[in-house]
Amino acid sequence: MPRILIIDDEKAIRNTLKEILEFESYTVDQAEDGPAGLDLLIQHKYDLVLCDIKMPKMDGLEVLSRAQTLAPDTAFIMVSAHGNIETAVEATKKGAYDFLPKPPDLNRLLITVRNALDRTKLVTETKTLKKKLSVTKGSAMIGSSAALGAVRKAIEKVAPTDARVLITGPNGAGKEMVARQLHELSPRAQGPMVEVNCAAIPSELIESELFGHEKGSFTSAVKQRIGKFEQADGGTLFLDEIGDMSLSAQAKVLRALQESKITRVGGEKEISVNVRVLAATNKDLLQEIADRNFREDLYHRLSVILIQVPALNDRREDIPDLIQKFLADIAADYGNKAKKIDAGALKYLQGLDWRGNIRELRNVVERLVIMSDDTVTEADAKAFAGK
Repeated sequence: MPRILIIDDEKAIRNTLKEILEFESYTVDQAEDGPAGLDLLIQHKYDLVLCDIKMPKMDGLEVLSRAQTLAPDTAFIMVSAHGNIETAVEATKKGAYDFLPKPPDLNRLLITVRNALDRTKLVTETKTLKKKLSVTKGSAMIGSSAALGAVRKAIEKVAPTDARVLITGPNGAGKEMVARQLHELSPRAQGPMVEVNCAAIPSELIESELFGHEKGSFTSAVKQRIGKFEQADGGTLFLDEIGDMSLSAQAKVLRALQESKITRVGGEKEISVNVRVLAATNKDLLQEIADRNFREDLYHRLSVILIQVPALNDRREDIPDLIQKFLADIAADYGNKAKKIDAGALKYLQGLDWRGNIRELRNVVERLVIMSDDTVTEADAKAFAGK
């Protein structure tokens, strides 16, 4: 059910609103002033806030302004016994959904609450849809090679399950694309897919990134932070470049996989999480285990299913199809008509050594689009492919 926060310095008003809303089966929390309300907004996700305007410590309009940064998707209904048209207009300009006088009429209150919640739900669904459309645009696996066919077959079998998957392969080969396909074809597709690049986060921050932290748990922890495991609850967590994760973080990930519970840095409370974990690496994890850089028990937890993504040099027959796809995508990005490419150029590009795999091929195609005329020729490919 939707979760609502009431911020009001009058206890009687808070209790009355809470009783009315809980009768309608909403989950309701209370705060006696603005700072307390903002603290709750940091700690929890609310669908709607009913906020008084005249309050000590911090008035409702300031709470509304600060909430635009802390919880931009949460709808606000302002409530006041001292309101006038100017106040209502100012509240609306600052982002409030509506303004109600005190004491609020019961029917108008419930209708306004329902409408605000419907709007919040619509905004959330629209953002989710846009994100999925942007993901789908780049997630199609292009090619008809046998090597790619084996990957597709594995995805079709594994995606409907909750099995953990370890995706291996060289940089730029499409491991992230495989992870996205596993998520999109799974029962968790309506939930979030949260990605963490373990190689891009300093070792001293990776635990905070994954598990979150409590306010004051270390010097720069000025407020509570929700980690990636909690953000991915009900969906999929993709740990990219898992081979670069520190041993201490590996131990905590192992515990999270074993118990489906995490503890924030600096916290004591165990938090249950329902997450499917996918991991990817370009490293030989068995060698990393031998070198004592990776935990063997974590490897076995992650590698229930292994999917090896082939290098582009091992699926050269897919290169023409990939180039055509990139030509269309780049034209769409630039708002231009897609350029053509002649057979000689395709054959030349197909024979090159693609150590950077699909990522390198895409960059070269973009360079050719920029530097060539309406048709990319073999001479263009030889001149601008950079090989």
